[in-house]
Amino acid sequence: MEVLEKIQKQVDSAAIVIYMKGTPQFPQCGFSARASQTLASTGVEFAYVNVFEDQEVFQSLPDFADWPTFPQIYFNSELVGGGDIIIEMAEQDTLKDAMQEAVEKFNS
Repeated sequence: MEVLEKIQKQVDSAAIVIYMKGTPQFPQCGFSARASQTLASTGVEFAYVNVFEDQEVFQSLPDFADWPTFPQIYFNSELVGGGDIIIEMAEQDTLKDAMQEAVEKFNS
């Protein structure tokens, strides 16, 4: 399977997916830590991909959605953005609602 197809399957596999350095339990960079903690603080379930576990994904993901940095967060297969956007949404009190809406849409 080509790597871009693999990434597409990953973003299609869950309502919310974060591509991060490390895991939510063991993040390996500050940006990934803050983003995953912010997502987790909502109580809404999300999936993650540790980009260090697959070098092809690590190398190709920035081209997938034309976003050069990690973490990258997807809601219903669409790039929402990076950690800064998720944190801003949390500060504006819109993140949990957006995540719940993504889950409802994914499950319908």
